[in-house]
Amino acid sequence: MADLKELVSAVVEMREDEAMALTKKLLADGTPPLAVFDAYQAALEEIGKRFEQQLYFIPELIMSGEMMKAASEIIKPLLADQSGGQGKQRLGKVVIATVEGDIHDIGKNIVAMMMDLGGLEVRDLGVDVPADRIIAEAKDFGADIIGLSGLLTLAFDPMKQVVEKLQAEGLRDKIKVIIGGGQMDEQVCKYVGADAFVTDAVAGVNYCKGWLA
Repeated sequence: MADLKELVSAVVEMREDEAMALTKKLLADGTPPLAVFDAYQAALEEIGKRFEQQLYFIPELIMSGEMMKAASEIIKPLLADQSGGQGKQRLGKVVIATVEGDIHDIGKNIVAMMMDLGGLEVRDLGVDVPADRIIAEAKDFGADIIGLSGLLTLAFDPMKQVVEKLQAEGLRDKIKVIIGGGQMDEQVCKYVGADAFVTDAVAGVNYCKGWLA
């Protein structure tokens, strides 16, 4: 029987066909979709570490991103089914983006989808988004919350820039900031100046809904 550790290894070692086959088998065997997502997130963390150690380079990041996108096409409908289609009443508005310098998006995409299913109105800005654009979009959208995603440690400073620009615009007290990614922790949250950090999609959605309740 396939297990999640095998999936992590396949993704990290760039065995694309094996990773997709394992993803499908795990889900068919009844593994919770979020557990499969967590395995991909663990693989992304290791790939990020190898990139920073110069063991992996841009081609590996791009290939891992493609694997994540392919997996998300399978995982997202299953998560939608679990939601039961609830949450049509909009609780508030969230702008979400992967910050400048980072191109990973599977976690952001799943969070954005789960927020939408959970009753939040979401504007997804994509990947590698500069701080100025995030602020401009948040103002235009009337955002209650800004969600910043990043896998690599180089995402920390761009996240901090968003908070600093919010303060400069006089909006920091009006807009909550949540950061997400495998390497986020309390220390990074304090450095960035965010209101909360998360390392999984469900926690991110719950934080936002709690703030807007």
